[in-house]
Amino acid sequence: MGVLDDRLEFAAEPSRILPPWKVLIVDDEPEVHNVTRLVLGNFRFAERPLELLSAYSSRDAEKLLRGHDDIAVVLLDVVMESEQAGLNLVRAIRERLHNQFVRIVLRTGQPGQAPEHEVIASYDINDYKEKTELTAQKLATTLYAALRAYRDMRTIETNRRGLEQVIRASGEVFAHHPPQEFASIVLTQLVNLIGTGSSALCCRISRPGAALPEHFPVVAADGSYRKMLGQHAEEQLPADVVVSLRDSYQRRRHVFGEGHYVLHFVDSNASEALLYVGEVQERDELGDRLMQVFCSNVAIAFENLHLNQELLDSQLDMVYLLAGAAESRSQETANHVRRVGLLAALLGRLHGLDAKTCELLNYAAPLHDIGKIGIPDAILNKPGVHTLEETEVMRTHAELGARLLGGSRRPVFRLAADIAISHHENWDGSGYPRGLRGTEIPVAGRITALADVFDALGSRRCYKEAWPEAEIRAFIADKRGSKFDPEMTDLLFANWDEVVALRHNLPD
Repeated sequence: MGVLDDRLEFAAEPSRILPPWKVLIVDDEPEVHNVTRLVLGNFRFAERPLELLSAYSSRDAEKLLRGHDDIAVVLLDVVMESEQAGLNLVRAIRERLHNQFVRIVLRTGQPGQAPEHEVIASYDINDYKEKTELTAQKLATTLYAALRAYRDMRTIETNRRGLEQVIRASGEVFAHHPPQEFASIVLTQLVNLIGTGSSALCCRISRPGAALPEHFPVVAADGSYRKMLGQHAEEQLPADVVVSLRDSYQRRRHVFGEGHYVLHFVDSNASEALLYVGEVQERDELGDRLMQVFCSNVAIAFENLHLNQELLDSQLDMVYLLAGAAESRSQETANHVRRVGLLAALLGRLHGLDAKTCELLNYAAPLHDIGKIGIPDAILNKPGVHTLEETEVMRTHAELGARLLGGSRRPVFRLAADIAISHHENWDGSGYPRGLRGTEIPVAGRITALADVFDALGSRRCYKEAWPEAEIRAFIADKRGSKFDPEMTDLLFANWDEVVALRHNLPD
């Protein structure tokens, strides 16, 4: 999703009928209401007519303002049920109703009761007119100015809120998420941006850059489209939407159609995705532009995620190679340490460890024998049984590995240091180097010990052939409660097929 085409394509839309501007007339004289309605009967601004509301007291006016937060202009008399009724309503609008958008035009037939300079200085009004000077032309001019100001303020506020939503949604997208969750996070934020009632799905294109694909497989979905997950979008969506999907893919651009969006992304590896958002109730130019900003941020976030994943994969490859080489001074055990990491993460999940810890286990467990880098070749690769002296030297790799890894402040290496020094401890206390027993042994060490032995027994080494599966199972069962944590052993046996499949999927 890194390369984003900023050009947008819009499908034809029927013209929308815009709502009228709401104007509230507040005056205790019915004749004023009648004359105002007569003068403004055919008034239009920005191709929108007026909806005139009437209130004959400040109390009625406040009630109407509470029920209509989209009133644009108030034509307000000063003297009504009291000499200060209109001015008190101004304070109520701004301070009690917290309405800073409505434009207030004060109209008074008794300017002596509310001198212009005092009122403008003390009250948050937008215009002051004496009724005697308000000809039809001047009333229209006054209303033009008030509505233009209201429209511009509302536009600024809508832009501000829209940008705030985009920033919040983009922040969630930019937060660290596993790659497999990224599409779902983006879909959720898209729906949040557009509003309730919308649904979204993501199609991953299996042959990017090729001719129009036969299918658009749904790899992530939100809202009412969840039921389409794993299916083909072109078989489930309306015909006009499928046209937009194909058009977006062929033209490599976003398509904003009637009631829906189709957003096109391509990353630096040229893999392509289409995000479809449907059931969009209202669309306008601002919403389309905000969507474009959000999509630009998604493209950047996806590219960063892709680059970070590439960097992480490269680092992990180096860890696996070094860990494998440390064990035998060759690359032949590189897949052994990969499998130990994957199996440790699996056992961690089965044991109930949180996702972050399991992820760390996947990266840390392969380093369990990194201390073997300090063991002489003659001992490390000896094909026969070690002497007592050689055994003592060989066992130093646990503490050596812990020292090598323990100097880092990175969580993954600190966990690896704990594993290095504890993965040869036995449940009954007969292990080394500390003779820990039971739950004194860190859980990561207990998990890695079982994962390491399971995989090592099934692997060929210079000093042994690979064991058959039945013998591996029998050995581990025999060591349950002495060498291995009984609970971990039971989890291994309960998920034996999955564990064996993991090994077969990543052979030596």
